[in-house]
Order: sequence, then C-alpha cells, then structure tokens
Amino acid sequence: MSSRLYPMAAGNFAIGTGMFVTAGLLPPISTDLGVSRSAAGQLMTVFALAYALLSPVLAALTARMSRRTVLLVAMGVFVAGNTLTALAPTYALVMLTRVVAAAGAAMFTPTSSAVANALTEPERRGRALALVMGGLSVSSAIGVPLGTWLGEAAGWRATLWLVAGLGLVGLVGVAALVPEVRIPVSGRLRERFEPLRDRGVLAVMVTQLLMFAAGFTAYTYIGSLFDLPLPALLWAWGVGGIVGNALGGRLTDAYGPRRMILAGLGTSVVFLALIPVANLAIPVALVWAFLWGATGWLVAPAQQFRTVTAVPGNVPIGLGLLSSAQYVGLFVAGLAGGAALESYGRAGVVVLSTGFGLVALLFTLATYRERPKVGVPAT
Repeated sequence: MSSRLYPMAAGNFAIGTGMFVTAGLLPPISTDLGVSRSAAGQLMTVFALAYALLSPVLAALTARMSRRTVLLVAMGVFVAGNTLTALAPTYALVMLTRVVAAAGAAMFTPTSSAVANALTEPERRGRALALVMGGLSVSSAIGVPLGTWLGEAAGWRATLWLVAGLGLVGLVGVAALVPEVRIPVSGRLRERFEPLRDRGVLAVMVTQLLMFAAGFTAYTYIGSLFDLPLPALLWAWGVGGIVGNALGGRLTDAYGPRRMILAGLGTSVVFLALIPVANLAIPVALVWAFLWGATGWLVAPAQQFRTVTAVPGNVPIGLGLLSSAQYVGLFVAGLAGGAALESYGRAGVVVLSTGFGLVALLFTLATYRERPKVGVPAT
C-alpha cells in the first residue's frame, strides 16, 4: 500500500512547500516587487481563493478521466505555475501565476485523498489519509524552513525554482508507481455542491473553514508576530505538524474523529492566545511552535475521515469540498489578518486568530454529534 501512496505524499509535499513558504518570504518578496508586507501576504490569499473556486470546477471537468491521469495533469500544471512565478517580473504577473499553481494544487490534493481512500481497506483508512496528507505537514518541517533559508540567501525566486523541482519529483513518482484508479464521479458542476444540502456535511465544511482561518491568520503573518529567528520557528512548527499528523491518523482510527477534532481545536485556541508569551525567548518559542503545529495537524486526518463517513457514496466530491473549505479559510485568514496587522499591529492578529479558533471550537461542539449506530454517518 505505502509504495503507491508515497508519490502522492511527495506531490503534496511540493504543494505545501509552495503555499506555506510564502509566509517566510514576505520581506524579500515585498522588497523585490516594491510592495508592503501585507500586500506580499496576499500572494497566499490569491492562491487560496483560486484553489477554493477552481477545485469544484476542475473536478467536474476531469470527472471522466482516470484519477492517475488527473494526478499527472495536476502536478504538471502546478510545476508550470511555479516556474512562471519564478520568472514573473511584476507583482501583478506574480499574482496571476499563483492562480495557475493553485489550479494544479486544486486538482491534485483532493484527488490524492480520494485515491488513497480507494486503495485502502476501511480499518487502515485514517492512516492512509494521514500518510498522503502528511506530505503537507512534512513540507512545513523541511520544505518551508529550507525554502525560507534559500529565499534569504539567494532570493525568493530561487525558492520557487526549488518548489518546481519538488513538484517534478512528485510527477515522476506518480507516473511510476500510482496505478490506474477510476472512481465514479459526476461531471455536473451543480451536483458537486449537492452534499452541502446535508446539514451534517455543511457543518464539517464550516469547521474546516474556521479552523484554517484561525491557524493561518497567525501563520501567514508569523514573521510580524515574532522578534525571533523565523526559520527556526517554522521548522519547529513543521516538526510538530509531522508528529501531529502521524498521531492523528492512528488516534482517529482508535478513538474516532470527534474526540480528535475537539481536542485539536481546544488546544490550538490556547496556543494561539499564548503567542505573546512564546515571543519572550527562543526556547519557549520553539516548544510553543512544536506543540501548536502538533495540535493543529492532529485534526487533519480526523476531518478527512469525518468527511468520508458523512458522504460515503460521494467521497471524491466530499474531499474536494473539504479542500475548498480549507482554502476559503486561508483566503479569509489572509485578508482579515492583513487588515488586522495594518490597523492594530501584532496584537490585532493574535486576538483575531484566537477568536476564529474559539468560534470554530464552539461551533463544532454545537453541531458535531456522532450517531450511535456503527456505519451510520455522523452529523
């Protein structure tokens, strides 16, 4: 099983590096392109919005293709987008090329989750989803600190060349190891939103949106929240993410998604509120970043498992909607965090991110009820 899943994890590693590393490149990007740091932060916002809007559209257009072919096309588009970003001379063109890269990511990540789900027996599904999506958490521990260091040393465009190279590795891996998989998927765009008519499915998506709005309001502007070495913080956060994602898959299989989601959300709120304390000294900040990363990524496999359970007959569409909700959350984080930073400084960003997290926790407590019968979707 693992040999077929690792190339998809590698593809998500490239996607995660390309998206998350923007937070560590705000100073060189703003200097090179002649824009403010808040404006540079909107590169992640544009990526997130394009992903959220394009994911259901592209999924409908590729419905008749084998999932392996979709993965190959998706990673090819992602590589092309990052290559164009590295070459783009102006802020406007850089923004446009981020849309191209987002289109590739919007096809790849939900498709990789659906393929992992199809290739795995039910009792190992949580771990399989954690492995494939683990590429995103591993990217935050290795790709993002490496890309941040490279951007500081050789310019931010060098980091984009690195991302394109990582995407090429994922492309080759998928071509070599991932089998042909055909999953029945509707090609009608309207039907891709049908699951949202179910209140339980809608609740999953709102939790995802609020959760990512909370975490990435702080993460996108983390360089403005701390006076400490940024690569070290990003590395500690990423290592925590790897641990949290790995444990999240196993603990979800063992204890169920509801417990893991509530535990992860509750502890994340606490760590967001403690950002000013974490900024006091580097040892404190490293421990804080590790624990925040771990608790945040603990929720990811549980949310995917929850989605698969909620829409068992429409898994690819459900996971696509989950990814869209995630990136709408990133879009909200980028806009709201940038406005809070401009108007109220770092304190405004901390308060806003903590507030989003608290709303996510309270909303999930109010809406997520597991049904007692085994095999019946949770609401």
